[in-house]
Amino acid sequence: MKRLSGWLCGAILAVLAGLSNLAAAQARPFPGPDVQQIYQRLLPQIEKIPAFDHHAHPGFADDPDVDAMAAPPNASEALRTRDDNPELAAAAKALFGYPYNDLSPEHAKWLLDRKTEVKKQNPGPAYFNAILDKINIESSVANRAMMPDYLDAKRFPWVFFADAFMWPFDNERETARNADEGVFIPLQEKMLHRWMQQVNVSKLPARFGDYLKFISRVLEDNDKKGGIAMKFEVAYFRPMTFGDPSRQQVEDIYERYVSGGIPSEKEYRAFQDYIFRYLILEGGRLHLPVHIHTAVGIGDYFNLSQSNIMSLESVLRDPRYAATTFVMIHGGYPLEREAIWLAAMKNVYLDSSFGELAQYPSAFKGTLKMWLETFPDKITFGTDCFPYNQVLGAEESYWLGAESSRVALAAALAEMVSEGEINEARALELAHAYLHDTAVKLYGGRVH
Repeated sequence: MKRLSGWLCGAILAVLAGLSNLAAAQARPFPGPDVQQIYQRLLPQIEKIPAFDHHAHPGFADDPDVDAMAAPPNASEALRTRDDNPELAAAAKALFGYPYNDLSPEHAKWLLDRKTEVKKQNPGPAYFNAILDKINIESSVANRAMMPDYLDAKRFPWVFFADAFMWPFDNERETARNADEGVFIPLQEKMLHRWMQQVNVSKLPARFGDYLKFISRVLEDNDKKGGIAMKFEVAYFRPMTFGDPSRQQVEDIYERYVSGGIPSEKEYRAFQDYIFRYLILEGGRLHLPVHIHTAVGIGDYFNLSQSNIMSLESVLRDPRYAATTFVMIHGGYPLEREAIWLAAMKNVYLDSSFGELAQYPSAFKGTLKMWLETFPDKITFGTDCFPYNQVLGAEESYWLGAESSRVALAAALAEMVSEGEINEARALELAHAYLHDTAVKLYGGRVH
């Protein structure tokens, strides 16, 4: 009996010890008083991680090839992205030793003169290489219409635009839809003609099969020229819900309108649905990942309800496209909570660019924390840098995007450590993955 009692006491103690350990391992709902100290330890280590910027528009303000589109005049801008943001003066201080605390016209002249001087000291590719070095970015994906000779191809891998293939007909109705489309659609027509010139096509082919061959030739040529992915900005032009028309139906539409005439909206959308699906299939064949703009956009007529990232779910979960890697550029913002669950698909990744510019770090921290707690191996860092004008260039937006992301990342990870979700070693592993490793692995040797 004494033996049994001893055994029973031992078993009870073991159970209690197990329950105690379980309680200690349970994540807490609030960070503790140590969160600031953890943040202060993590941030310097995170700042030392060379980053891979998964989405940017590097270049100078007078370079028309920075994007395949252009911002409509007088478009509305969110608070933090306006040119009176005092953080941009901080960026100029960090990059160029700017001596002022504002960017008033009389002070901005100093910055313009200083940039001119630095460009002379760092000619050609050396200038933007030096900018990347200052903000500890190893490589930055150049999402541009065409690549210039002043960007180093080894540090600025190219992502080219694919939307133009969906607009080969008379676009009078498309252009007249609103003032934004009056700017956007002609630029798509221009881009299509540039692709035609690139592969020596003087006139669009009369037969649909030959048009598909033309598309494939451009993709293959861009692959040879160093393109690492294709990019869609289609949310700016039409709804993101894609039907699945038959080839025969679309072949008839193409061959009726390629030489003239204006297709109805229903006909044009069906044609575009097919071409979009053809392009992403080709992305799988050529091992070219597909980048898709999935957030709010510039212009006053950007339709949020029609550009909802969840409209892409039927495409992303379609087994026919399992060989295609998708990157949801801008992470579906402001629907980033829904978007992260699309990353359950093995071939779907999220890029966080723009979210760190539209939000201050206090809010962006929440986005990163939620993503890190869900699919941390499927999220990637991006700055979405852009040369807004001569004063506020890609340089300043590079700095703001990188600094905001690192600060928010350190804060998110510090909370996760303080709440007992992970330890500090794991936090740094997640930081390396988000800032660099996940995106580099995604391209399988195309980038470093």
